[in-house]
Amino acid sequence: MMAIKRGVSLYSYQQAQFFGQMDYRDMIREMRENLNCDGVEIINEATIPRYPFPTDEFLADWHNTIARYDMNPVALDCFLDTLRFRDHVMTVGEAAELLKTDIKLAAAMGFKHVRGMTALPNAVIERALDTAVKYDVKIAWEIHAPIPIKPDPSIKAMFCENPGTSVADLIEWVEKIGTKHVGLMPDMGIFGSAPPRVVLDYHLRQLEDRKLSDFVASRLDSQPLEAIIQQADKDFPGKADPLRRFLMFSGKIAEPEDLELIMPYILSIHGKIYQMTEIPGKPGQYEDKSIRYAEVIDVLKKNNWDGYICTEYEGQRSQQDRGKEFLADEVEEVRRHHEMLSRLIGE
Repeated sequence: MMAIKRGVSLYSYQQAQFFGQMDYRDMIREMRENLNCDGVEIINEATIPRYPFPTDEFLADWHNTIARYDMNPVALDCFLDTLRFRDHVMTVGEAAELLKTDIKLAAAMGFKHVRGMTALPNAVIERALDTAVKYDVKIAWEIHAPIPIKPDPSIKAMFCENPGTSVADLIEWVEKIGTKHVGLMPDMGIFGSAPPRVVLDYHLRQLEDRKLSDFVASRLDSQPLEAIIQQADKDFPGKADPLRRFLMFSGKIAEPEDLELIMPYILSIHGKIYQMTEIPGKPGQYEDKSIRYAEVIDVLKKNNWDGYICTEYEGQRSQQDRGKEFLADEVEEVRRHHEMLSRLIGE
């Protein structure tokens, strides 16, 4: 029976990198020696010095590090910074050239696919497709909140009229042109079970009206957030809109069974986590209460999917508005996540 594989996006260690505590070599060593996993995902400009033009010395050191720890480069995450020019918004042609650059860089570093952002236009992908085929690097379209897997007209209306907005649209287009070099990267955040508390607490701290913040916080243990917001709309007209937008990006956006609709197209999965907590009565076992991991992994195992789930820890972002003493231990959070992953996978 094929087994799901484990990896880490180095994005998960962003604070350690910022404070100079870890570089990519330290992160990869941590993955091999303490997590016993081999899948590596990076964000292009965060890991690569002088991106997008790395030196030969960096590339040599990267390959030496990968070889030393017997790792497998999985995905290179890229972005389209459409406002990078001072005099104009990036054109489709310019965006495609940037994507081509990332594809070539991924090939040079041994990555199997590049991660394009949610709603990456088909027109951009199409112009870069010849390069993807030439270098045999696939383009992964990320399914990120609030995008569902099944078609949802209400979601599509939130974006511009972009033919790549819907997952169904993208699959239809891929099948029409017959390419094998475009796929999908679901983010585990779409399988929420409840709004992540650490993120909600951040949003409450940002509210200008402290009475509203206290109103919401005092009811969280007894009422669903949606019901609290509905009441807040009456008592604090117009002031609860930030919480409503937060709610749109959390909770149940997709069902685990929806993965069966896209299984052949999944290149890898973002193992999103916000906060790992110990399971009551089970010392040493952890869970992220906001995401339905057990159900999702059951679906993947049932369908014999054997790709990589790469940890993407971003709960630390919701604590970076306070002092350093409040910052989460990223290394520990990722270790806890891999305890859960290996247990659910059945290693």
